[in-house]
Amino acid sequence: QLQLVESGGGLVQPGGSLRLSCAATGFTLDYYAIGWFRQAPGEEREGVSCITSDGITYYADSVKGRFTISRDNAKNTVYLQMNSLKLEDTGVYYCAPDGSYCSAFRRGLDPIDSWGQGTQVTVSS
Repeated sequence: QLQLVESGGGLVQPGGSLRLSCAATGFTLDYYAIGWFRQAPGEEREGVSCITSDGITYYADSVKGRFTISRDNAKNTVYLQMNSLKLEDTGVYYCAPDGSYCSAFRRGLDPIDSWGQGTQVTVSS
């Protein structure tokens, strides 16, 4: 079964850091772009960051300079390093495949119709 599993969320104070992981099972990530998306309570899901199959990265303006996306194809995992976290970064974070070039992310669209459970990130003092 093809699956992406998110992990690494938690409760952190403003200014703190977390690293999220997106691990693939049942398929290899090598040829896929992977995007991170988040949804805050009562809000629409939004794209946070995306990395293409050849390592080109994209970020939402709200996280540029604070978040870093990376991939380790040997571990079949994509990471999202989140630093200088703000209250408004709170939400459920999801990862999803997005073709090879982050096409949906770049157009502000959801790349998939059915989402996993995600991982909760709560930034609170």
